[in-house]
Amino acid sequence: MRADRLVSLVLLLRQHGRLSATALARELEVSTRTVLRDIEALSAAGVPVYAERGRHGGFALLPGFRTELTGLNHEEALALLVAGSRRGAQAFGLGSALASAMLKVVDALPESYRDTAADAAQRLLIEPDADLLARRLVAEEVPEAVAAEVRRAVFAGHKLRIHYAAVDQTPKWRTVDPIGLVTVRGLGYLLATRSGEDRTYRLSRILAAEELDEPAERRERIDLDRAWQERSTRFRTGGDQVAVLARVHPARRKDLVGTALAVLAEEDDTDGWLRLEMTFQDSRHAVWALWQVADSAEVLAPQWLRTSLRDRAAAIAARYGD
Repeated sequence: MRADRLVSLVLLLRQHGRLSATALARELEVSTRTVLRDIEALSAAGVPVYAERGRHGGFALLPGFRTELTGLNHEEALALLVAGSRRGAQAFGLGSALASAMLKVVDALPESYRDTAADAAQRLLIEPDADLLARRLVAEEVPEAVAAEVRRAVFAGHKLRIHYAAVDQTPKWRTVDPIGLVTVRGLGYLLATRSGEDRTYRLSRILAAEELDEPAERRERIDLDRAWQERSTRFRTGGDQVAVLARVHPARRKDLVGTALAVLAEEDDTDGWLRLEMTFQDSRHAVWALWQVADSAEVLAPQWLRTSLRDRAAAIAARYGD
């Protein structure tokens, strides 16, 4: 609908400050002629949009211009309210700010959408605290002062000093160039570089943080999703990987494969089971993964993994032997 497109155009100008007709057309997925017609319609409606000529020209709004949320349709209003139940804001220390923002969103909604959208949002639950097996999802606590300092450095583009407690190491101070923040299943991470090398820090392990005045060394634009995927891939394929050859019952194949880094080979065995060659992050990962499927799998190699599983099973049997 044109009304939705006009609102999107205004929001784009508010976000970017100045955009050319070509850039607006690309963002809105319409022709430049359509953009020019929309600009004329906005001007006629009293929206203070103006054109700047020249090589770096484009369209912009007068400073200080604000829009209301009256352009939201019902689905967009519902999406905003549902976003308020996501766990990511908690990981970044923004829980109270998000709750306040949601109240303002509801207050600014068109009256015709307010009640129905709020009622519909109550009927959607996103990422609850426990799954169907009543297993609690652990949400790590990040001190508000730490989260706020990290956020400021990320948004301002300044270097950041953090007192970080890596696993099994004494906490140390280090200076990093922050790139962005990521939340995964309620856990928050800081993506940064240190001496030019990519680094990823768990927010809950940052004991203290200090934003510095010095500008961070980082690119102006960042595809955070791509950066996270690349780091995840390096994490999964790095370290002391373990190759495992095992037989598994078809009913438990999905469970086992879902925990492996990769499946290198797979074939049917003579008794209806499957023979799989897989890789795991390290020895501890391999032991854990094979133990989860119990007697529905049999490790053929390496021998140390067979021994480890046998010793663990013997210890359990001895504990309950009486």
